[in-house]
Amino acid sequence: MEIFYVTLLSLFVLLVSLSFHFLFYKNKSTLPGPLPPGRTGWPMVGESLQFLSAGWKGHPEKFIFDRMAKYSSNVFRSHLLGEPAAVFCGAIGNKFLFSNENKLVQAWWPDSVNKVFPSSNQTSSKEEAIKMRKMLPNFLKPEALQRYIGLMDQIAQKHFSSGWENREQVEVFPLAKNYTFWLASRLFVSVEDPIEVAKLLEPFNVLASGLISVPIDLPGTPFNRAIKASNQVRKMLISIIKQRKIDLAEGKASPTQDILSHMLLTSDENGKFMHELDIADKILGLLIGGHDTASSACTFIVKFLGELPEIYEGVYKEQMEIANSKAPGEFLNWEDIQKMKYSWNVACEVLRLAPPLQGAFREALNDFMFHGFSIPKGWKIYWSVNSTHRNPECFPDPLKFDPSRFDGSGPAPYTFVPFGGGPRMCPGKEYARLEILVFMHNLVKRFKWEKIIPNEKIVVDPMPIPEKGLPVRLYPHINA
Repeated sequence: MEIFYVTLLSLFVLLVSLSFHFLFYKNKSTLPGPLPPGRTGWPMVGESLQFLSAGWKGHPEKFIFDRMAKYSSNVFRSHLLGEPAAVFCGAIGNKFLFSNENKLVQAWWPDSVNKVFPSSNQTSSKEEAIKMRKMLPNFLKPEALQRYIGLMDQIAQKHFSSGWENREQVEVFPLAKNYTFWLASRLFVSVEDPIEVAKLLEPFNVLASGLISVPIDLPGTPFNRAIKASNQVRKMLISIIKQRKIDLAEGKASPTQDILSHMLLTSDENGKFMHELDIADKILGLLIGGHDTASSACTFIVKFLGELPEIYEGVYKEQMEIANSKAPGEFLNWEDIQKMKYSWNVACEVLRLAPPLQGAFREALNDFMFHGFSIPKGWKIYWSVNSTHRNPECFPDPLKFDPSRFDGSGPAPYTFVPFGGGPRMCPGKEYARLEILVFMHNLVKRFKWEKIIPNEKIVVDPMPIPEKGLPVRLYPHINA
């Protein structure tokens, strides 16, 4: 009991000292304008719990829109994940941030990300991400991805055969994760055996849910579980990397077969090759980025198509025209993907209403002004996807599902941002488009379905997930 009171007293002293530190820091500013309106919440914790709990309750946009209405529609002040923060809103905020990347702002990740992804070179997540962005275009540009479409279709067919067919009902979200992770494992590290894929996938759910969290490393917290899960995956990847080195030396693996081979055989400007731990960290990040967001998108495509029969019929008609044009055993190709215009409009509308990425952080490189307010150097800046996606000024009748929003030139610039924008737009955008469309093709040509839980709650942690995994009842097509 004595230890408890000493700990409590120490925590109280820490919170008081942090409060005085923050007040002093806030009031000593010599910037020309006032700080953005808003509130900073509790010392150290700030408004992190309100920010995160809005997602846990299924309405992440509420945190943003409540404060936009109370303080400012363009920018407000908060304190998130242990940092003073300005939240930029709307197309104006998106344009400013995307246009000033590496000029006034730079990428920033919460401390939780750096601790889950510790680099063996002692470099930051930001520096590692810059290196990856230089390396990825050769693999993720459309012309490079074209050769993988047939392989994606082949894996999708195996996925639906093993996980969906001959079943009266399925739980969609775990199956979508299996599909996207299977693809990422095969294309990034050439792991294709379902048993090996499942071993890798198991810790990823734990890792993803704790990646963006309050960085409290105590037993049982999401952050603590994420660190343990990342270490588990890292060990498995090291084993794969060591075997690949042997296979490359013996000519059993190709230097160009996947990103792993490329990383092993490519040196930097000083002739140095990446350490095994570095490669494991980068592959770990790629596997998260390559499957987590797409699995959420695929799940919500099933949700909306199950709710909207007229939208389903439009997708079904388009996909069956493609399916009927194929010879028996012939896989999808680039030309087929280009014909899926309506299906992609539907997918985009799903990404607008249920964006896998809720927003992202930046850091102010210098003091600057935005809409009459001072943003101090070092402050963190958060931009929110929902501040435009669900904003009637950007999308009239924003809660209505309307794929025609993406006809012609589509939405106004800086309003539709599920993949970010500017120099930091997601490099895997085209990869995601392909895996989503291949999923849609193989899904609708096999089944119609209905949701078993009509009003299933959606939890955002940190991506939108149906609380019960989206169970559906399947109705196979006779000609499938």
